[in-house]
Amino acid sequence: AIGVGDWPLFTAQQIHGNNVMIVDSPGCADHKFSGCDGIITNQRGVMLGVYVADCCAVYIIDLKTPVVGLVHSGRKGTELGVVSNAIAQMSDRFGSDPTNLIVQLSPCIRPPHYEVDFAADILRQCRSLGIKEIYDAGICTACHLDRYYSYRAEKGKTGRMLALIGLNPIAK
Repeated sequence: AIGVGDWPLFTAQQIHGNNVMIVDSPGCADHKFSGCDGIITNQRGVMLGVYVADCCAVYIIDLKTPVVGLVHSGRKGTELGVVSNAIAQMSDRFGSDPTNLIVQLSPCIRPPHYEVDFAADILRQCRSLGIKEIYDAGICTACHLDRYYSYRAEKGKTGRMLALIGLNPIAK
């Protein structure tokens, strides 16, 4: 139990694009955002979620401003700049400064099991935006089928992992 039982959950119904939705009220009517691959919020006590198998869940946390983001980024989304778009929206909408952000990459498929190292591309994009604290799990989903789902390695007959992030309702 992670202690968020009554927090509303907002999820992205991913399309491998670069659209990012904003949760700016805990009472948003729709908790499932279709046609997007990222969600950002400044609301405390709400949970953001994206589903992944081989794609990367990218967690973005602002250390100075109460804002978090969660992005589903695979090959296409990375090429389209979905992470950069989420960071730009965090900056434009909530005043986030990229130098105050921490980024964490989840396990995802990597070479040699996939021809494109999109995790490395995400890292490069984040560095180019001035983000200093970037962490990468460095784990390939296709190498560890006992722990992670891999759409490619399991030939489409697989599950999904739910990545979650939220802001604690009590400011510290």
